[in-house]
Amino acid sequence: MSRIFDSHAHYDDPRFDEDRQALLSSLPSKGIVGVITCGTDIVTSQKSLKIAEKYPYIKAACGIYPGEADKIAPGDFASLSEMLKNKNCVAIGEIGLEYHYDDVPRATQLACFEKQLKMAVYLDMPVIVHDREAHEDTMRLLRKYKPKGVLHCYSGSVEMLKEIVKLGMYIGLGGAVTFKNAQKPLEAASFVPLDRLLVETDAPYMSPVPFRGKRCDSSMIAYSAAKIAEARGMEVDALLAATAENARRLFQI
Repeated sequence: MSRIFDSHAHYDDPRFDEDRQALLSSLPSKGIVGVITCGTDIVTSQKSLKIAEKYPYIKAACGIYPGEADKIAPGDFASLSEMLKNKNCVAIGEIGLEYHYDDVPRATQLACFEKQLKMAVYLDMPVIVHDREAHEDTMRLLRKYKPKGVLHCYSGSVEMLKEIVKLGMYIGLGGAVTFKNAQKPLEAASFVPLDRLLVETDAPYMSPVPFRGKRCDSSMIAYSAAKIAEARGMEVDALLAATAENARRLFQI
């Protein structure tokens, strides 16, 4: 497979420390034409920018993840604002709401998410949104601010998907479509308009079957793409070509 654009990865993660250079140097030979590597706080956002500076096919997203919202230090948003000016930063992310673990007060998460949505609208930058068991609050803020962007690792209903598309946003799907109980992701794969679909890994997490439990990387997206293409009744190469074009359009690459 070729023309693979991984719209969501975390190549700053320590699980890549031993072989990051070798792996990232090899991915273009495996059909990877683009990657968005996402920060989750100030430090990881800075690391993501450094990775993007080194590898021309990789771009960075910088942002503060909901699980880090209670660790924000004075000056962090000023630092983030500076990073967003970098030519290799193409989105604000990964941002959003995480209600599954609920280890950060929801009010704190909401304030952090809303502040970054305001930044995105002001700067006319897309957002990469994490929404886990927080559909109602996520949609309330997306309706309010109407940012450009993508809901990554989509886990909502088809009805919610239709509203997201009406807002002008994209849907990101990855390894979850290969899991045993993948009803909602596969329904999303079937219903999302082709021009609003992105494929992703969330590397090093969310490894698709048959790699569950192993470290994920962008080359494994082929397995998720095959499952999505099957659900849509289309050829996988056509799916990959379309999703790569979608990613370039959204992130203005």
